[in-house]
Amino acid sequence: MSGRTIVVGVDGSDGGRRALRWAVEQARDGDVTVQAVTAWQWDGIEGLPMAGNTPQQARERAARQLAETVEAVARETTPPGGTPPVIATELVEGDPAVVLTQAARTADLLVLGSHGHSRFRHAVLGSVSEECIRRATCPVVVIPVPQEHPQRPAAPAVPG
Repeated sequence: MSGRTIVVGVDGSDGGRRALRWAVEQARDGDVTVQAVTAWQWDGIEGLPMAGNTPQQARERAARQLAETVEAVARETTPPGGTPPVIATELVEGDPAVVLTQAARTADLLVLGSHGHSRFRHAVLGSVSEECIRRATCPVVVIPVPQEHPQRPAAPAVPG
């Protein structure tokens, strides 16, 4: 991928972190710009006696999550003695699916992390990944979060 752009949705989740790590690994082989984008919204009521009840606090929380994720992925993907990857960042107020698809309108790829929500939660809350797939004008890659599978019990010993 030469001279290309990969936009990555970063939301502070493990899925967003995995998506950014995947994008950085893809960018390692060429002239690729990785742009980490965080959408933030304030859904509170100003003046209520709760922590994080102002738009500025919501924005600061999102900015901190973005910076922490980018720093962690840069550390994780830097080879020993190598140069850390360059990851551009963008913090935008708005609906995540709209923000991400707008950011990716001229990109070559949009990368998202899956949260692995249950079907019930998906039906109630919807899915940013699903909405981005519908809206995007570029290919979309969704990086799954590994699911925990219960261990099967060991087979009982057969008496001999």
